[in-house]
Amino acid sequence: MGFAETMNYLEAIAYLHSLTDYEKTRIERYTPEALDLSRVERLLAAVGHPHTCFPAVHIAGTKGKGSTAALCEACLRAAGYRTGCYTSPHLHTFCERIQVAGRKITRQEVVALVEQVRPLIERAPGVTTFEAITIMGFLHFARSGVDVAVVEVGLGGRLDATNVLMPEVSAITSLSLDHTYLLGNTLAEIAREKAGIIKPGIPVVSAPQRPEAIEVLEAISRERGAPLTEVGRDWDYEPGPADLDGQVFTIQRITGGGSELDGEYWIPLLGRHQLENGASAIAALDIMCQQGFRIPAEAVRKGLRNVHWPGRLEILSREPLIVVDCAHNPYSAQVLRQALEEWFPGQRWVLIFGASTDKDIAGVLRALLPISDYIIVTRSDHPRAAAPIELADVVASVGGGAEVSVNVRKSLRRGLAVMDPGRLRPAFGVSAQSNAQSSHGLLVSGSVFLVAGAREEWARYTGTPLPDNDNE
Repeated sequence: MGFAETMNYLEAIAYLHSLTDYEKTRIERYTPEALDLSRVERLLAAVGHPHTCFPAVHIAGTKGKGSTAALCEACLRAAGYRTGCYTSPHLHTFCERIQVAGRKITRQEVVALVEQVRPLIERAPGVTTFEAITIMGFLHFARSGVDVAVVEVGLGGRLDATNVLMPEVSAITSLSLDHTYLLGNTLAEIAREKAGIIKPGIPVVSAPQRPEAIEVLEAISRERGAPLTEVGRDWDYEPGPADLDGQVFTIQRITGGGSELDGEYWIPLLGRHQLENGASAIAALDIMCQQGFRIPAEAVRKGLRNVHWPGRLEILSREPLIVVDCAHNPYSAQVLRQALEEWFPGQRWVLIFGASTDKDIAGVLRALLPISDYIIVTRSDHPRAAAPIELADVVASVGGGAEVSVNVRKSLRRGLAVMDPGRLRPAFGVSAQSNAQSSHGLLVSGSVFLVAGAREEWARYTGTPLPDNDNE
């Protein structure tokens, strides 16, 4: 297709994926040669340095960075700011990744941006899909006149395309082992890569971390003269009442004489780990208040109450009970299991599981196997999805057994068929509790792509409107 020809939306998305796409193919080297920030800076310079046109909140981490971004954006929007929000990957449609004032970028705007940046990309060999999308996102924010943008790191931090930003505040959410073949085999090594977003003199917030991670963050913050605020040290939070609709927590700044944002809040996100994210978001917003942003506590309450971040410990249905969660590494799977045990005490699960080939699949399964009486392994449509028969072998290697299903559609319907008491066979993996006691819940987990497929299939199954997606 020549540059003069007009693309349609699907052609524009296909073009982006025709670049070096490390979301679809495994990246082998996390190096400046593969991920070149100077290349991103040159491309941004060619379109007028859009990333310098707005203040930003920059968020890295292993778990919770998307939730923290959504929480920050919702509060800033509730305070009256015109917001940009940049996150990845998406659940259903590419347009989710780039949002202004809570609205997804339109397909027409995506096409226009691709057509603008394509000639520049063609002259810059090696541009990755994520680099191109980041440039498009920053261009869209600048053109839309956002007052502030909340930007989630894609991979790592130090070499991520978003790290060209000079934000008002940086945040690092919970760190654990993931992408170890790229970022390092220890928590300290991973912390060092994530800490690459810490800029000289720019305040940074950290969620509670394990000792070997926080030691690295503290050392790098000192080296760069970046004031470090730690949730758990500088901010204290306490969980309050919780139900299937959400949870209450109270928070207080315990250094510096307290904060106007001290108080009680409610979020519609389940799992105690979301309180860490909520506390980290409030700590970042408090720093912005000190810098002159007007973010009253009432706006924060409104923003947190109205935040929307699907696919994370999300209850698709209460009868039958269906829960989906994007946990894709052992730590996030352990957090998921703890949350399920708290929110659904004594509940046993039919697990529908799928994962990408580059994940610690055995580690995730070890976390979820003790609460699962029946396992169905399947795959999403994503190119990196592991084959179900290979997943079944991994289930067997950790002491379980699994039924193989070829796709999400069949697996969801099969899962529904075996949820009732008396239908499960203890021969499949972990010995089942007395099936006469209670029915099972259906849990879908292992990857964001699997959760997206399950959400779409549940909409088809129930006859409700499908989420806006790129396959329809």
